[in-house]
Amino acid sequence: MRRWERREKNMARKNVTVAIEAEILKEARHIAVEKGMSLSALLGETLEVLVRDDVSYRRARNRQAALLKNPPDLGTKGKATWTREDLHGR
Repeated sequence: MRRWERREKNMARKNVTVAIEAEILKEARHIAVEKGMSLSALLGETLEVLVRDDVSYRRARNRQAALLKNPPDLGTKGKATWTREDLHGR
C-alpha cells in the first residue's frame, strides 16, 4: 500500500501554483506515469519525504546539541585521569 493511500482521508489539502521549467515538468510527468501516479501525487509525496527527512535531521541535530551542552558523566567528573604518555604507551 502506498504512503498516500494510508493517510487519513480527512486531512486538509491546499492547492499551490508552482513555476517549473518546461523540460523538468515534462520529465516529472514521465516519472509520474512510470510510477502510476498523478503529477500532483508525485510532487506531494516528494515534498512529504523532504519535509519528514528534514524534521528528523533537525530533531537529531538538536538532541546532539543538547548533549554537547550537558554531556553525560562518564565517571571522570570532568577530569582526565590519564596523561598523553599513558595513552600512547610511552
